[in-house]
Amino acid sequence: MHQSNKIRTFYSNIPNYKFLKEAVNVLESAGMIIFPTDTVYAIGCLSNQSERLKDLAKIKGVKLEHAPLSFIFKNIRDLSEFVSPMNSKVFRLIKRILPGPYALIMQSANKLPKPFQKRRSIGVRIPSHPILMKLLPLLSAPLVSTSIHDTDKILDYTTNPDVLLEKWDAQIDLMLSDGFGRNIPSTVIDLTKNPFEIIRQGLGKNPL
Repeated sequence: MHQSNKIRTFYSNIPNYKFLKEAVNVLESAGMIIFPTDTVYAIGCLSNQSERLKDLAKIKGVKLEHAPLSFIFKNIRDLSEFVSPMNSKVFRLIKRILPGPYALIMQSANKLPKPFQKRRSIGVRIPSHPILMKLLPLLSAPLVSTSIHDTDKILDYTTNPDVLLEKWDAQIDLMLSDGFGRNIPSTVIDLTKNPFEIIRQGLGKNPL
């Protein structure tokens, strides 16, 4: 697929179901995509595609078992299947801030799918983004993703879709674009700590 043919642009965040269906077909066929979130652009694949997950880890320069990846869910019900039973304090916080620009570190469920079964904790997100909210229910498994850092010392995250596509063209099969993205990442909160701890202050306001 020629580079210029890989990008699918959504206007005014209105879901284009032809593009969404194409993204589903790519992902279900073990593809990798770039997609917008409520923070920065991310790159990801389905959580049940072990070979592509290894490729995702290579982007971070680490082995898969150590890669800082996030599971992206459409709702709290789906999220709860991948994490340990939540106490009332955790549940109240999650219900208050999600969907939103937060990445949460949570204790993982006992029976995570391969190759995540040895992880004691996982990163989870429920982004507030209209394109993702339409895409996620169409998928057979959650997305696993990482945000796309830039090597530029001034800009941590590239906001220009064309620049992103040019840089990651060899690694991806499709890009969903909604125009220039943000350059502020999600706020990361570690819910395995007592008290909860903000690991990175990002777009989401401190809810603690």
